[in-house]
Amino acid sequence: MQSTSLRRVPRLQMWHQILIAMILGLAVGHFVGEPAKVFAPLGDIFMSLIRMCVIPVVFVSLVTGITSLSDMASMRRIAWKSLVIYAVSMMLMAAIAMGLAMLLKVGAGFGLAATSSGAPTAPPTSIKDALIGAIPSNPFKAFAEGALLPTIVFSIFFALAINFAGEAAAQVRGFFNSLSSVVFKLIHMVLKFAPFGVFGLMAYVTADHGFSVLGHLGSLVAVNYAAILFFLLVICSAYLLAFRLNPLPFLRKMIAVQLFAYSSASSAATLPLNLENAQDRIGVDTRVASFVLPLGCTVNMAGLACYLGTVTIFASNAYGVELSFTQLLTVMLTTTLASIGAAGIPGAGLVVMGLVLSSVGLPLEVIGVIAAVDRLIDMCVTVANVTGDTVTAVMVAKSEGQLDLERYTQA
Repeated sequence: MQSTSLRRVPRLQMWHQILIAMILGLAVGHFVGEPAKVFAPLGDIFMSLIRMCVIPVVFVSLVTGITSLSDMASMRRIAWKSLVIYAVSMMLMAAIAMGLAMLLKVGAGFGLAATSSGAPTAPPTSIKDALIGAIPSNPFKAFAEGALLPTIVFSIFFALAINFAGEAAAQVRGFFNSLSSVVFKLIHMVLKFAPFGVFGLMAYVTADHGFSVLGHLGSLVAVNYAAILFFLLVICSAYLLAFRLNPLPFLRKMIAVQLFAYSSASSAATLPLNLENAQDRIGVDTRVASFVLPLGCTVNMAGLACYLGTVTIFASNAYGVELSFTQLLTVMLTTTLASIGAAGIPGAGLVVMGLVLSSVGLPLEVIGVIAAVDRLIDMCVTVANVTGDTVTAVMVAKSEGQLDLERYTQA
């Protein structure tokens, strides 16, 4: 009788497990303090396991996704629809974040003073260099280094070559379909460790940063969280309603992915879980999900666009520099371009921040100040990035008639 009753106890869903792990991690990090950093290896090991899966998932998913789209016109439509939605989301988020930061005068009165001319220590990467760098001279080197953009470029060319080869490549196509099943079984195995990894990550972050930061930096964090919450609840819902979809099932089914994205602060690390969730629970066709989500992991950084926009206003107020309307437009455009080129890894915002600030002549010393709260903002930024990827996949799938509406609406 006892064993029978135990079998009736419902197993916790993944998002329940992750949420409990996150709460426990927060509690341990807060109450135990510095000694709680001993749990950091749990997070490090789990992140290493996830990173182990990222390149195989991106490569295999893109190849199988593109080879399944034998209709080149269909593939072009999906690509263009995705890129347009990504670009609109990033520019919209940059504009909203900058407007909110200006309204609340974030950074005003901070009284920072530049110690140098404010020129960047190294020249920003040119568009030509960025394009050349995206093409891998050695794809195996790109795989080994975990370089996501060169891997995506090679995957696209490789998959197109399979399509153009026709029947001669039938065995290669079949091999990648089988390999896809193996890779996703690997993801299932790794995700069993997710609650332990999330607990370790949150315990360390809370012990290191605490629940909040004081003063002006606190207002910078708060503005980013408010703008991203607006994006998640209002903009994403508006997108889905425009396609005659109820946003509530989508928002509910994204919780597990968002919790993992928040704790890991890495779009790339969240990609395997996001792919599984989009296909199995939300109902996005595999052909769409395996193309749009890996692409969005590199191209779509709506959350980062928000972050860079608020940082620019924070810096201009802190240094007492008034930006003209033309400069604000420059920031919005540069923020979008910088976000596209940023890697989906923790700390990517600090890497590209100098490019945005230098575009309007703001001193770069402020980056050292912002670094103190970068992780707190980056965690929320990642949630916006991965949610933006998935909502784009849903819209594209709906427009192509490749969204399982029954699966989308079911609990």
